[in-house]
Amino acid sequence: MLLLLVVVFASVFLVLALVLFASGAWASDRAKQTLAHLESALATKVRDSRDLIVDIRKSELLSAVPMINRWLLSFKLAPRLRMMLYQSNLKWTAGGLLMMMATAFAMIGYLVYLRTGVVLLGLAIGLIAAYAPFLFVSYRRRARFDQFEQGLPEALDLMVSGLRAGHSLIASLRLVASESPDPIGPEFRICFEEQNYGLELRTAMENLITRVPLQDLRIVATAILIQKESGGNLAEVLEKGANLIRERFKLKRQVRVHTAQGRLTGWILSFLPLVLGVGLYLIDPQTVSLLWTRQIGREMLGAATVMTFVGAMIIRKIVNMEV
Repeated sequence: MLLLLVVVFASVFLVLALVLFASGAWASDRAKQTLAHLESALATKVRDSRDLIVDIRKSELLSAVPMINRWLLSFKLAPRLRMMLYQSNLKWTAGGLLMMMATAFAMIGYLVYLRTGVVLLGLAIGLIAAYAPFLFVSYRRRARFDQFEQGLPEALDLMVSGLRAGHSLIASLRLVASESPDPIGPEFRICFEEQNYGLELRTAMENLITRVPLQDLRIVATAILIQKESGGNLAEVLEKGANLIRERFKLKRQVRVHTAQGRLTGWILSFLPLVLGVGLYLIDPQTVSLLWTRQIGREMLGAATVMTFVGAMIIRKIVNMEV
């Protein structure tokens, strides 16, 4: 047992060391290439830079390892993971997230298999562990969207103040970008810079909605684009939109208060079997191990897992109300 644990630890350490070494070497090459481009552009070492082609297009990496980056570019899932990581404000790459999920699956699943000797149980626990990094990213993404939605009425008030003071719409966007905190300020700054550097306002607003896919922001962007084409009092429209968003917040908080007991019941009923099973295993491993050493125990364990999952989904469907 000790020898196997040492082998697993050494293997994981070597894999991580190789990944870090490859990413460091790649970063060093990129730094040298960037310095060479700067020296060529400034004519400090190379006098003739006419043949030098510098790519100034926006390029986002899916992984710090070039081979993994080329492999991820062939899948449609990788850009979605990259967008999720951007929306959650995490400095990870899609390849890093997949690497963490694979490492968690391999290590946790193998340790459970060593302890119990059941392949299916090891695979099941490994899949749950592999889902944990993705669940963390989803949680950070949802928290950032909630923070954006809560600060959106104040941002609209800033735009209304700027418009009534005589500023243009673009100047009002710049005011929001400079005065609003994260995450509203950086997102509106990107929108302002895209429009300022030549993109149409419609394209810049569509890009903003793609980065922050919230219904309230979609309504605001639609109102701005309609006013740009047909005219009207945009300040009044934005002020009414801010008041509408505040009223929706009040209603959502009331709904959360009334459904708090149901949500707490769902969490307790979902995790109580798992916590109870782990506790009983620590007290009497021989008795609880019958669940995966005998055929009827495995069938009961599978049925309990399916029923717990279905019950959790039903409770979630009941307590989640769209406002």
